[in-house]
Amino acid sequence: MEESNWEPKVIGFLCHWCSYAGADLSGSARLEYPHNIRIIRIPCSGRVDPMFILRALQNGVDGVLVSGCHPGDCHYQSGNFHARRKFAVINRLLKYVGIEPERVQFSWVAASEGPKMAQVIGEFVEGVRKVGPNRLFKDEKKDGE
Repeated sequence: MEESNWEPKVIGFLCHWCSYAGADLSGSARLEYPHNIRIIRIPCSGRVDPMFILRALQNGVDGVLVSGCHPGDCHYQSGNFHARRKFAVINRLLKYVGIEPERVQFSWVAASEGPKMAQVIGEFVEGVRKVGPNRLFKDEKKDGE
């Protein structure tokens, strides 16, 4: 695909109870956000395994958004606290393996924050667009084909 026609591919792991509901609310309110994101509903942001993020990037996704309930408002009481600790470790791991920090973002969005969810997605996709295509694993993928 030509660089000028390139559009980022983004995966969003969204908490069922808050961020997914916020994305649903933004859709119900007819708020627009980029079509580039493919949303995967998860029970809790604390459920996101760092390998989910690495595997998505390895398979050619340009960016990964993980979003959950605000800390202290988790449906599972402490899941987002676990997520917050994991995110700190994941960020260091990404930096270590040479993945641009703009490719992965973590956010906290409540179910009632539809406009905020649309804004978070829009800003994230635009940030990934500025970074450009994910080429880190490109040669590895060719070798495996």
